[in-house]
Amino acid sequence: MMDTWVAGIIVLIIKLGGVLVVLLTFAAYLVWVERKLLGRMQVRYGPNRAGKFGLLQPLADLIKLVTKEDTVPGEAEKTIFLYAPAVIAITSLLIFAVVPFGSDLTLLGRKIPLVISDLNVGLLFFIALSSIGVYGVTLGGWASNSKYSLVGGIRGAAQLISYEVSLGLSLVPIVMLAGSFSLVDIVNAQARYPFILVQPISFIVFFISAVAEIKRIPFDLPEAENEIIAGYHTEYSGMRFGLFFLGEYITMVVLGALVAIFFGGGWRGPILPPLAWFLVKVLIIVFVLIWVRATLPRLRYDQLMHLGWKVLIPVALLNIMATGVVILAFKT
Repeated sequence: MMDTWVAGIIVLIIKLGGVLVVLLTFAAYLVWVERKLLGRMQVRYGPNRAGKFGLLQPLADLIKLVTKEDTVPGEAEKTIFLYAPAVIAITSLLIFAVVPFGSDLTLLGRKIPLVISDLNVGLLFFIALSSIGVYGVTLGGWASNSKYSLVGGIRGAAQLISYEVSLGLSLVPIVMLAGSFSLVDIVNAQARYPFILVQPISFIVFFISAVAEIKRIPFDLPEAENEIIAGYHTEYSGMRFGLFFLGEYITMVVLGALVAIFFGGGWRGPILPPLAWFLVKVLIIVFVLIWVRATLPRLRYDQLMHLGWKVLIPVALLNIMATGVVILAFKT
C-alpha cells in the first residue's frame, strides 16, 4: 500500500514538472511564433537577429526583462502592486491541472492518465479560476495609483465579468450532452463525433467570449495604447511586466486546449498518436488567435459591451433551450 502511494506521488510530481516546463517553454516560443507570423501577414520581417531565424529571441527577451530595474511608484499600494501580476500567471497555470492531453499511458504494467487531476467538477474548476484572473488586472490597475492604470483596471473588470456570463452559458449544452463536468468524460463523450458538429453556436459563443476573457485583439480595451498608454500594467517594469504577458500567452495555450476538449474531441483522431492530435488542435486555435490579431481592429467600448450583453448572452440562452428541446425529443 505504501509503495503504491509513494509511486503515485512520484508520478504526480513528474507530471507537474513536465507540464510546467513544456507550458512555459511553449509560451515563450509562442511569442516568437506570433511575431514571425504577424511579420509575414503584414509583409515585414519578424525577429531574425538573435540566433538562426531569431530562435534565441525568447531568451534575449527573458534576459532583458530579468535585468531591467523593477520600479515601484512612490504612492503605489506596494504589497498589492508587487503580487498582482502573479495572480494572472498562477491562475493560467492552474487551469492546466485539469486539462487532459492524451489517453492513458501504460508504463510498467500501470495505466497512467495523461492529466494531472481528473476532477469530477473540472469544468467548474476552469470557470472559477478564469473568474479569479480578473483580480490580477483590477488590483494591478488600482494599486499603481495611476489614472491610466485605474481606467485599464476598471475596463478589465467590467469586460471580464461581462464575458464570463456568456462563457459559462456557452458550456451548458456541452455538459447536457456529455452528462458530466469532468473534462475527461467530455472528451470520451465525443467518441463518435466532435461536439462542434452539433453545437456550432456554442463553439462560436465560447470562442468569442474566451478571446475577450484573455483580452486579445479585438477585445484588448484594458490596455488600449492609443487611449490609456498600456492600461493596467502602465506602471510595471522588469519581470513583473513580463508576468502579465506570460499569463496571456499561457492562457492562449489553455484556450486552444479547452476548445479541443469541449468541441474538437480532445486527443481523438485517426492515424496520428493521441498526443499529436491534441497538439495539432491546440496549434490551430493559437494560429487563429494570431490571425485575428493581424486582421481585426479594436472594438469601441460600447460595442464590446453591446456584443457581450445583448448578443452573446441571449444567443447562448436560446441555444440552451434549443438543446434541451432536442435532447428531450430524442429521448421520447
